[in-house]
Amino acid sequence: MVSAQETGAQEIRGAGPDGARRNRPRVGGVCVAAAVLIAVGAGGCFAGSRADEGGPVSASSSAMGLLGLSLPWPGEGQTSILVEGLGSLGSKGGRRPVPIASLTKVMTAYVVLKEHPLGDGEPGPLITVDERAAQEAFSLSESTVPLREGQSLTQRQLLELLLLPSGNNVARLLARWDAGSQEAFVAKMNDAARDLGMTRTTYTGASGIEPTTVSTAEDQLVLARQAMGIPVLRTVVALRRTTVPGVPGTVVNTNRLLDRPGVIGLKTGSSSPAGGALMWAAEAGSGTKRRLVLGVVLGQRVDTTPEAGLRAALDRSGALIEAVRDALPAVLDSRGQVRA
Repeated sequence: MVSAQETGAQEIRGAGPDGARRNRPRVGGVCVAAAVLIAVGAGGCFAGSRADEGGPVSASSSAMGLLGLSLPWPGEGQTSILVEGLGSLGSKGGRRPVPIASLTKVMTAYVVLKEHPLGDGEPGPLITVDERAAQEAFSLSESTVPLREGQSLTQRQLLELLLLPSGNNVARLLARWDAGSQEAFVAKMNDAARDLGMTRTTYTGASGIEPTTVSTAEDQLVLARQAMGIPVLRTVVALRRTTVPGVPGTVVNTNRLLDRPGVIGLKTGSSSPAGGALMWAAEAGSGTKRRLVLGVVLGQRVDTTPEAGLRAALDRSGALIEAVRDALPAVLDSRGQVRA
């Protein structure tokens, strides 16, 4: 298993039920979110809505009709949600950039796959573990994966070790492999963020341990859409666990919401400066007419412990996912469109 000491950006290990309360929120009542037809092409951005810090939920609407949800929005931090092909369900908590911890690794994976594309199921090239990544494996102050110098792992295996147990040493190893240095790779990360229109995002490392890596829920939602459009990345973030030759034991995904119906990703993050964070993906609807629902929750229980923050992020994200999954079947017709 991966080491689990917690300081800085360390993630919680383990699988199984997250222990979150399963209270079902009301559906109907006052409409605080709306479905809006927007451009959601493979490379496009969404017309996200927003609210001032601490203010009410902001949402958009169109002639497609209202998707009337009384969502259980977290009372702290930032949250943004969309339904692919329908639009934004709203954002809450403002647009001030905040630390995002290991959500950073989604951009790390995105840039690696942009530079070194993999087909779903392809292993990719072998990558040799360098001395630095092996030494960092013994760190007690961050999330790491036990690696040995000279060990060879495929690109796909390293992506699994990056995204499931959230190995910081793996993030920096991939950065050096791709760009020669973490600094050069970070420049690519920031270039990619600008290309995606993530104007309130700044990356300062490949792992997310640096509190100077900051973003917003809306920006991270843009990245979530891009990530779920890459088949190999979509497959990896849906894995509950994996085994990698040369890595002891079973590697378990830190995203315990994967045990809930419909949840198919994406990435956890936790640190004292960032609190708990979760970029999540789920499918909702009825029968074969299902929609991809994406959400980002940031800044839960900041300045407590990373464990407490991550528990809160998982709990509150789980409640949001259940609310949307409960509501969508009633408002979508047999073609998956909003009922007239």
